[in-house]
Order: sequence, then C-alpha cells, then structure tokens
Amino acid sequence: MHLVVIAWLYVAVMMAVAEATHANGSVLGAIVTFVLYGLLPMGIVGYILATPARRKARRAREAAEAAQAAAPASAAPDSVAPDQGGEAPADAAVAPVRKED
Repeated sequence: MHLVVIAWLYVAVMMAVAEATHANGSVLGAIVTFVLYGLLPMGIVGYILATPARRKARRAREAAEAAQAAAPASAAPDSVAPDQGGEAPADAAVAPVRKED
C-alpha cells in the first residue's frame, strides 16, 4: 500500500513541476494540481485502506477495557479506603462525647 501511495505522490509532484515550469503555467496551478491530484486522493485511499487496522486496534482496546472491568477486586493492589485513616475504630458500646454549646 505504501509503495502505491509513494508512487502516486511522485507522479503528482512531477505533474505539479510540469505545471509550474510550463510557459502558461503558474505556481498556484502547480499547488492546486498537487493537492487535487496527489494529496486529496491519496488521503482518501490511505484512510480507506487503514480501516481494518483501526478497527482491530479499537477492538483490542475495548477487549482490554472489558477485561480490566471484569477483573475481581482482589486482583487490584492493596489500597486504603478513604474512611480507614490512621486511628483505631471506636468502641461501639461507648457513645461519642460532644461539646455543649
């Protein structure tokens, strides 16, 4: 695929050079020729031909995300829950002391 794109762009460059160096040609015409005969068609062809690779990468990414979501919580690294700070838990039988206002 890459060889075809490179060859076509070479042909488009040669067409642009011929347009620019012709007696009735111009640099603007050469730029338009290169864009319309070279970059635009090869961009479309490259996009279409790369579709299977993009689809494969998307499916692999989705499978990795699904595997990560389906992994059990025990497989996660040990972490401290936000409510489990450095203090020991209070005795359930003793009511907390509050200040009087």
